This record gives sequence, structure tokens and C-alpha cells, in this order.
Amino acid sequence: MAEPKEDSFLDDIEEAAAQERERMDDDMSDEAVELDALRAERDALRDKFMRALADAENARKRSEKDRREAENYGGSKLARDMLPVHDNLKRALETVNEEQRAASAALFEGIELTLRELLNVFTKHGITVIDPQVGDRFDPQHHEAMFEAPLPGTKAGEIIQVSTQGFMLHDRILRPAQVGVSSNRG
Repeated sequence: MAEPKEDSFLDDIEEAAAQERERMDDDMSDEAVELDALRAERDALRDKFMRALADAENARKRSEKDRREAENYGGSKLARDMLPVHDNLKRALETVNEEQRAASAALFEGIELTLRELLNVFTKHGITVIDPQVGDRFDPQHHEAMFEAPLPGTKAGEIIQVSTQGFMLHDRILRPAQVGVSSNRG
């Protein structure tokens, strides 16, 4: 009769071992699930971090570009407002004849110096003159056609008169040169 007790005891031990293995499998399964969840969370946080780094770098590049543009083009309104001053000084010098120049040499020298200084300031700030000449080809990127006329001895699209010079601020047009263009078709 002792044997059935022993079998029962062995069965109990095997059953307890099986239950312990099942509990351990459940624990390992729970740990694996938790580990997978932690890995997924880590990957999501890494992805968010990388996106935040990329966004920060893009914002830095954008602000640097905006800063450069503000530095280069921030004064374009003032520069555009100064162009008539240049035009008027130039026009004043162009209308003077030799007799007037001799009678008021100091005055005209002052106007020339003022115009030269204005051009130096323009150059210092990246403003360049667009100075087309009669006979040059019309360029719609730099010139504004004020009129067209059929002038003998010219080809269509040639500049036949320059009304005012144009100006560029770095690589942008402040004001196109105003010109007359030949409309000859032959």
C-alpha cells in the first residue's frame, strides 16, 4: 500500500513541477511582452528624438537664411528711396554746360563728390548700377522698355535710348534700367 502513496507523491511533484513550469512560462511570456513594449516605446522615443533634432536643424538653417536675407535685403526700401537722389544728382551734372561749370566750379565739384560718395555707399551695401548702352540687346531681366520705335539702322530688340539707369541689390533688381527699344523688323 505504500506504493500508491509514492505514486501519488510523485504525481503531486510532477504536477507541482508542471505548474511551476507553466507559471515560469507565463512569467517569461509576461516579461517578453513587457520587454517588447519597452523596445517599442524606446524606438518611438528615438524616432521622436531624431525628428526633433531634424526640426531643430531645419529651424536653424531657416533662421540663418532669414538672417542673411535680412542683412542683404533689409535695406532695399531705403535703397529704392535713394535712387531718385542719384538720378537727380546725375541729371544736374548732365545739364550743365561748360560756361556754367566754369562760373560755379566749386558747386559742380561738390555735386560730383556727393554723387561719387553716394555710389561708394551703394557699392558698400551691394548695390550695383545697371548701365545699358545704346546698341546693347534689350534684356527683360534688367531693362524696362518705356517705348518702341522703328529707328533706321538698328535691329529689333536693340536699345536705342537710355532714360534712366537701373540698380541691383546683390542679385535682386531694385529698379530696372528704363530704355527705348528698336522695333525694326528687317
